[in-house]
Amino acid sequence: MIAQLHRIETARIDAAPLIGLSARLVFGAVLAGYFWASARTKLDGLTLSPNAYAQVFPRQLEATGYDPSALPFLAHVITAAGTAAEFVLPLLLLLGLFTRLSAVAMLGFLAVMTLTDLYGHGVGPETIGAPFDRDPAAPLWDQRLLWAWLLGVLALSGGGALSLDRQLPRLWSGKADISG
Repeated sequence: MIAQLHRIETARIDAAPLIGLSARLVFGAVLAGYFWASARTKLDGLTLSPNAYAQVFPRQLEATGYDPSALPFLAHVITAAGTAAEFVLPLLLLLGLFTRLSAVAMLGFLAVMTLTDLYGHGVGPETIGAPFDRDPAAPLWDQRLLWAWLLGVLALSGGGALSLDRQLPRLWSGKADISG
């Protein structure tokens, strides 16, 4: 009986297609709406709102008297690119299109977002939290660590079953699907 349990426990299961698919579903259920809502707050019609610059460059915008036009050109490019990324990258992850690349880009976005919170907005220790502090309510450390883990799973596993990454090669060339 123990030998049978050991065999079951150590059996090789190809779970990659389900891991990628489930990670995309969890991302969609938990994070995609968060990023899209955040991106919408940065738009005023079809243009960037002053709020966009306040979120991305809070101290620099304050130094200009809250006049976005006084910011350097690069600040406008970064703010526009970040806003576009908040719309496009979650959509790519949900579709499972360029999943690994999109997940790595989202990890970079997450790092910039966290650094902006720490140094641009100056969040304090009560918001940052600490590892192993038994307080899962600290939004920065706990939430961002879970988000990064989920994005890391997608970066490593790919989009999984029912992803466009897996389906497009079949449609284009009739070859076997790519891994991921």
